[in-house]
Amino acid sequence: MTFSVYADGTANLPGSLLNGITLLPSEYTVNGETHTYTGDIESFDVHAYYESLRNGADVKTSLLNTALFLTQFEPTLKKGLDIIYIAMSSGISGTYNAACTAALQLAEEYPERFIHIVDSHGCGFGNGMLAVKAAELSRDGVESRAAAQILDELVPHCCQYFTVDDLNFLKRTGRVSGATAAIGTALSIKPILFGDATGHIISCAKCHGRKKAIRMLADKYIEKHMDLPKQNVYISHGDCRSDAEQLKEMILEETPEVNIIICPHEPFSGAHVGPGMLGLFFLGNER
Repeated sequence: MTFSVYADGTANLPGSLLNGITLLPSEYTVNGETHTYTGDIESFDVHAYYESLRNGADVKTSLLNTALFLTQFEPTLKKGLDIIYIAMSSGISGTYNAACTAALQLAEEYPERFIHIVDSHGCGFGNGMLAVKAAELSRDGVESRAAAQILDELVPHCCQYFTVDDLNFLKRTGRVSGATAAIGTALSIKPILFGDATGHIISCAKCHGRKKAIRMLADKYIEKHMDLPKQNVYISHGDCRSDAEQLKEMILEETPEVNIIICPHEPFSGAHVGPGMLGLFFLGNER
């Protein structure tokens, strides 16, 4: 490894993809009880978590603060290693800014070391896919500054589209109004949302019914995916594995050679999109 790669729980990664990636501890609370996430997303009890949301649990998430980054990064710098951290989008979290603040402080103490914070403009696999690429570059011996440039240039190509089953979770975060949520629920309207070029989550389409929403996610992949020989395609779900499998089959019909990874959706942004969230992440010609 030519540099150390850091990510956190929002990266949504299974253990099989964590080779060379250090996950920072991330916390959330369910009805006041604190949970610390430190590892493999497949060890996360997806049903229990999203069932608690269905039952009205009070879930709170918190950003990673500057003190945590200082504590976690400094031992690596002391070992003489550079650092690249793949952050959740600055458009939806203050974690990126906290990491940048820590990097500036540490740069004064370790001027010979290189610390780069990648604003993924994504969440879930939206930053996780970049962390996987970063670890791959480090294993291949790519120098840290060159790797940072490659990763920054990939950000505009990290496509992330998703739909939700319950508009009331988006209402709580201000993504839709109360009236829109009520009408949409009554009419079974399912939005298609995506992470835009500034890292904000916006709506790009609406469908009547869940099946049409899943079909539209697949169509977005067909429209935008890059023709790469070994591309990973990532699907995450909020306790709706069968829908994820259906989406997988639609994608394999178009590109049978791709490797598709399905995992539960991480609990941090999961609290804001709710049970039934279905997300698709891939490298595309544009966002």
